[in-house]
Amino acid sequence: MIHFSIYTLGCKVNQYETQAMEQILTQRGHVERSWDEPCDAYIINTCTVTAVSDKKSRNMIRRVRRQNPAAVVAVCGCYAQVEPEAVAALDVDVVAGTGGRVAFLDAVEAAVLEKRRSYAVDDALRRRTFEVLPAGGMAERTRAMLKVQDGCSNFCTYCIIPYARGPVRSLPLEAAVAQAREVAQAGYREMVVTGIEISSWGRDLPEKPPLWKLLSAICESAPAVRVRLGSLEPRTVDEDFCQALAGFQNLCPQFHLSLQSGSDTVLTRMHRRYDTARYLESVALLRRCFPGCAVTTDLIVAFPGETEEEFQESLDFLRTCAFSKVHVFPYSRRAGTPAAKMPGQHTNEEKEARSARALAVASALEEAYQRDMVGKEYPVLFEEMHGEMAVGHAPNYVLVHVAAEIPRNTLSMVRVTGLCPGGVVGEIAG
Repeated sequence: MIHFSIYTLGCKVNQYETQAMEQILTQRGHVERSWDEPCDAYIINTCTVTAVSDKKSRNMIRRVRRQNPAAVVAVCGCYAQVEPEAVAALDVDVVAGTGGRVAFLDAVEAAVLEKRRSYAVDDALRRRTFEVLPAGGMAERTRAMLKVQDGCSNFCTYCIIPYARGPVRSLPLEAAVAQAREVAQAGYREMVVTGIEISSWGRDLPEKPPLWKLLSAICESAPAVRVRLGSLEPRTVDEDFCQALAGFQNLCPQFHLSLQSGSDTVLTRMHRRYDTARYLESVALLRRCFPGCAVTTDLIVAFPGETEEEFQESLDFLRTCAFSKVHVFPYSRRAGTPAAKMPGQHTNEEKEARSARALAVASALEEAYQRDMVGKEYPVLFEEMHGEMAVGHAPNYVLVHVAAEIPRNTLSMVRVTGLCPGGVVGEIAG
């Protein structure tokens, strides 16, 4: 029996894969402990989306090795895939990348039980198969994850992920439906359909089915489970998509449409495959077919060469779209990407200044959306207690606080009565 702990950096796909690894190790008879407890093995699932992510990954590896010199330190994930030599140089026992999670866990066991070190990182660009891992998560969690897709073939100029994850690979529809049913049978009330770029789902499958066929099948297979979508490429949202999904009561009306810039010239330099006019079409379609839905997005500010006029176009476009939430990121120069060599790299001071201006717009939009919720009722899935407040998410992913003791995984109707830091406050309806 091995005592293990896993630390996760990065996106929802990493979180999903960590939960899958937790399940596999537990099923093998091993015991999970918290990160600060003594363990035989410490696993770090790394991120490499920015240079800052790389630094966080290195710092965590150094810290855990320093604090646990006799334990096995095993590292996987995107940073380990892209920079395996740098990871190995940090006195790591097991190095693997973003593929072969089961084989990675075999290597962790061997490192603990047989004192055998392992360094196995493949060429991500040569992958052609989807590794099926268990969906869901550990029992104490309310929200399950269902990974339906891996890899990305878009090659945006700022992004290293296609090199870290390889080309698009899809979980077949029948397998996804089977996993969705397992999630429902396990008692979860919500699942997140996730992937590196879920809009690409199906491109590598026979007949190249559209994403909406998968989502329709998942919603049908687990009618008692709320289905929440991961990030969508705007062009995925068309008439067929909206008409196919608008009738499902269990589909959460929250749509995260990747934007990155509200300036067409910047979008071209980013190698994004849409313009603001096409993006706005998607927003309008969603609002027409899912009244009151939350449309959220990401914005990169101070991209190389971004002028003041282009930045102002982005701010204006945020207001035009009236997003319910905007995640703002200053551009981070990532070695190995075309954008890292582009002229017009901004100073850190300019990045911070533009981030602050964008965050101010984002905050005003978020407050306006939440203020419109006051007086309305929403089914809230409660997840935890914060002091005397029960906290959970409405279908639109707004965080709801209620002054009551409500068990985790309880779904209750709540009337929103006002705003509070981080979300809204309400009372049990009826």
